[in-house]
Amino acid sequence: MKTLRSFLKNSVGFVCIVISVSCLSVTIVSMLRLPDVSVGNSAIRALRPHRSNRFEKVYADSIGKFGEMMVDMLPKDLKFTIFVPSEKAFERDLRLRVNESLSAEKVNDTYAILTRVLGFSAVPRMISSVMLPFDKEINYDSLSGFRLYISKGLDGMLVVNRVRSVRVGLMKGEIVVHIMNGVIMDAELEQSFQPDENEDD
Repeated sequence: MKTLRSFLKNSVGFVCIVISVSCLSVTIVSMLRLPDVSVGNSAIRALRPHRSNRFEKVYADSIGKFGEMMVDMLPKDLKFTIFVPSEKAFERDLRLRVNESLSAEKVNDTYAILTRVLGFSAVPRMISSVMLPFDKEINYDSLSGFRLYISKGLDGMLVVNRVRSVRVGLMKGEIVVHIMNGVIMDAELEQSFQPDENEDD
């Protein structure tokens, strides 16, 4: 009986020693492979400027000139989310065209319109489409206090105050940019851009 007990104790001790040696071996092999990993990281770091430049081009192409002007009005070191109208939405809903709106005589009017739209469409927090639940509406106050009702469809696109996104999740520093197929604004601003009924006369 004593022999069996001593054998079992020795067996448990032997298994513990084997496990300890195996763990130590894995640790040593992992440490020896660290230079390979750091070389990979430096290679990734070397590629980042190229990827960053490519992203900047995609960002600039997606956001358009007016969207870029709106984003540039926000502080760079604070977290914001902005729902920027697409170039088509600027032209369709606000009658803003880059060539005309940035002429010397119209630039002040353009900035005034963009500032007003920014107040309705920017939120002082990061709202990523990834963090939003499907088919559940959340709401936040914009910079101007205008209430934004935000939901996400099964395709990952956002709907904000009945305006659907065309692209989500662009980043510029701490700012999340979602491109919208329309302009988020209050009824008063929307009314000011409605065609005048007397225009046809």
